Amino acid sequence: MTPPIIGITTFNYKPTGNFYSPAGYTQAVQSAGGIPVLLPPVQSDLVVLLNRIDGLIFTGGGDVDPELYNGSPHPTIYGIDPERDRAELGLAKLALAKQKPILGICRGLEVLMVASGGDLVPHLPEEFGEDILHREDMLKPSQHTVQIYPDSRLSRIMGEEELTVVSWHHQGVRTIPPGWQIVAKATDGLIEALEHEQHPFAIALQWHPELSPSDSRHLSIFQALIQAASQNELNPNGFHLQTTGWGCG
Repeated sequence: MTPPIIGITTFNYKPTGNFYSPAGYTQAVQSAGGIPVLLPPVQSDLVVLLNRIDGLIFTGGGDVDPELYNGSPHPTIYGIDPERDRAELGLAKLALAKQKPILGICRGLEVLMVASGGDLVPHLPEEFGEDILHREDMLKPSQHTVQIYPDSRLSRIMGEEELTVVSWHHQGVRTIPPGWQIVAKATDGLIEALEHEQHPFAIALQWHPELSPSDSRHLSIFQALIQAASQNELNPNGFHLQTTGWGCG
């Protein structure tokens, strides 16, 4: 069987003008048996793009513009990129509609929540305190444990109900949009993972599994995406859905 092609979102590294993606994502996809392809955040025909790939990873990065989820400005919000927001929200909405296998990581979770109608906590320490640090500072990740719900797909994939994760964010989901369910939390109550109830494979993680490359439990989430993408390649679902109205606004 041909290895599935996995699209990986990137961001515009403005000081150099280059599109950028940390190597951990591509290495994890390769280790799991997929073929990684980097997707720049540019306007394109999303239907054509999604028909060329078998699965999709929404990666980490700067914050989603709060105007896109009726949020309020906050002094800690950083890295807003309107071009990336437009491209990724449009891609997320269409990928969910087409039931394309999806994995959202950190910002990727937040993109999927906003694309589905949810909203975000602008700065976690103000609402969750600092007993659990979800990043040491803007430039340093942290580690903490998460509790995975035992009856979830994520628990079956990872084979664990408690896990130490690498975390690197200061925002999180506040309102769970329709169709999604919580499947993991940190000990401070922050939502750490969600699954879509009707989608064949749509999982969103607030932590960074690609930053634990030597841990087979974290690699297993990429392996599950590859498996789902392989099945999607054999049995494409929803490729002729009406897509009018799925653009970002």
